[in-house]
Amino acid sequence: MLLLKMSARDLLGLDTRRLMVPHLAARWRHFRGADASATERAAWAESLVSLATDLVAAGRGNVEMVVECAATIDESDRPGDPRLIDVVLVGRHPLENRPSVKLVELKRWSTVTRVEQATADLVYVQGMGAKTHPALQLGEYYKAFTSDRGPFRGFAFECGGFAYLHNATDDSVRPLLDVDAPTGAVSRIYTLDRREQLLADLRRSFAEDGASSAAEILLQGMGLRNTPLLDAMIWSRGADTVFTLRGRQKDVAVDILEAASRVLPDPRRPALIPDERRAVFLVTGGAGTGKSAIGLQLKAELEAKGHTVKYASGSRAFNGALQEHIGFGDREFRKSFVYFHNFVTPPEPPLDILICDEAHRLRARSEDRFKKSEQQGTGPQVDELFAASRLTVFFMDEGQSVRPKEVGTVKLIEEAAARHDAALVTYGLREQFRCGGSGSYIRWVKNLLELTDDTPEQWTPDGLMHVEVVDTPEELEQIIRSQTLAGASARMVAGYCWPWTKPKGKKKKKRLESDVRIGSWHRPWNAKSLSFCENDIPPSRIWSVHENGLGQIGCVYTAQGLEWDWCGVIMGEDMVRRDGKWVFQRGKERKDPESGVKRVHVAGSFDPKVKPRSVDDDEFALLVRQAYHVLMTRASRATVIYSTDEETRTYLKELVGEVMIHGLRPTTENLPPEARPVHPPGERQRRRGRGKRKKKGGGENDLRLF
Repeated sequence: MLLLKMSARDLLGLDTRRLMVPHLAARWRHFRGADASATERAAWAESLVSLATDLVAAGRGNVEMVVECAATIDESDRPGDPRLIDVVLVGRHPLENRPSVKLVELKRWSTVTRVEQATADLVYVQGMGAKTHPALQLGEYYKAFTSDRGPFRGFAFECGGFAYLHNATDDSVRPLLDVDAPTGAVSRIYTLDRREQLLADLRRSFAEDGASSAAEILLQGMGLRNTPLLDAMIWSRGADTVFTLRGRQKDVAVDILEAASRVLPDPRRPALIPDERRAVFLVTGGAGTGKSAIGLQLKAELEAKGHTVKYASGSRAFNGALQEHIGFGDREFRKSFVYFHNFVTPPEPPLDILICDEAHRLRARSEDRFKKSEQQGTGPQVDELFAASRLTVFFMDEGQSVRPKEVGTVKLIEEAAARHDAALVTYGLREQFRCGGSGSYIRWVKNLLELTDDTPEQWTPDGLMHVEVVDTPEELEQIIRSQTLAGASARMVAGYCWPWTKPKGKKKKKRLESDVRIGSWHRPWNAKSLSFCENDIPPSRIWSVHENGLGQIGCVYTAQGLEWDWCGVIMGEDMVRRDGKWVFQRGKERKDPESGVKRVHVAGSFDPKVKPRSVDDDEFALLVRQAYHVLMTRASRATVIYSTDEETRTYLKELVGEVMIHGLRPTTENLPPEARPVHPPGERQRRRGRGKRKKKGGGENDLRLF
């Protein structure tokens, strides 16, 4: 948990625009479930600004201020009462090339007296009663930050701490400064009288630049800069997982593993009388709450115990990406990733465990265009999944349903469990780790698209997620390509607002038509093909992860379930702003007389799944909103938005507000190697024809996905 991460200079800019306290209050309410008190708000407005002002005065305005953050990466042992430190200052040491950190307690105390003559550990604060000496508080935080579970575990860094009483003088808080007060690296006390000493110490502790890269290391350690899901799986080669589950995620996984040990027989000691009980788990949560991380962790642990496990999904892109990068050369591993429609005929004997990711994409009936009519499903698809295994786990986000035939809902699972006399246990995941851990950004997107009842508000930069609106598709592409060259993962996606032409030609000579046409800027959709096309352009199922996928545009069907560091989102004219309201439009096509290729005749949606005969206007509007919600939440660091409609661009710019590029647009090339996102090449791209992956043991340097 943290409320804000921003340089001192940018925090003052945020405060000048009167956005700092409202943002902190909204984050507080999200995490703590209650409104921040007037005292807390006043402390932010006064103490944070005082500290930031002093940093700027010391010439260290670049130093990052991490505000109200949890001291450890897992506070689940303290439910409802996480240990929060007021501020963590992060930068680079001026003499040593490593991070420099200061833990800060901000106190608005003006008068302090002793509680007992014999000790200064407890002091009396006027109007507040007995309080622990701030140095003792900082000592506890220091232990937490440097422990095996702390965010700086494994890193060499310079760490100290101080309490800042900006309203006090030395004489008014003498007990905090006497010779019997606690001492140590985190025991300094600064008052108004000692401001010049504070400025000098800040200069000795922090360099003039390099703070943003040091802060990235801290955010990675805290689990807020997660390793993207596919990257983590690639590094694991499918043999071991590299996920560190946190809090509620861990609770869910432990409960399911315990249920499996009770319900399923030990494969090494078959029971004489089989246990016929069935168990069903339903885990709900929004984008980035770690559903797939839990599912893949369960798969690995249950397979390691000898159980038969299949991982089912409704996404060809998700499965294709896993198979391309991880399962290459290992047919059995690739076969363990399947689709919902693969269970028309139930396996005999039933699987031990079936994990169903993206269960909101369940269909009413199983259909496979590659199979004969007698091999198509005749009953509810959800019943086929229940019949396929003894223990079934569903992961679902009802807000990500983007096709009219997708029927997966909580009610559907509940009714199916009752029909099959299966015990159903449900969980809800709340804290999300995509979009840089910025819950504010997720809420901003939902409010922007009016998927909630809350009024859309101007975006408040929080240092975790960057968002900006650009004027041209050329500018959007330039940003995405520059970040890719700097080492980040990035893709361009768009609403389904142009016809989608199949590749022309044969095999690798197949050529893509540039269907997405905005003025003189023309780009193709990702290839509607099962094989590679001309210039080694990948098929759509692996477009999201293949190195040659950057030049094509993806849509919601090839992006859902995946993520990149940067995502450029093109909003077409299926959703435009008119007279203060969103208006939803269906498009019409025509054949170009010269090329014979279908082009836009009337701007709007060209998604064949949402034609008028398929859905009415209300459902059409909801599906378009939800599709853009998916597209706008694919990035872990930054989203760049462009709308083809000028009025809509103007509205988006109003909601995004002033874009403060300095310190807020994350640029990968400015990061040190240890803080850069890692995007290893897939097995197929590293060496074609290579044999089975080697099993890799978990070592101290394993990457972690939080």
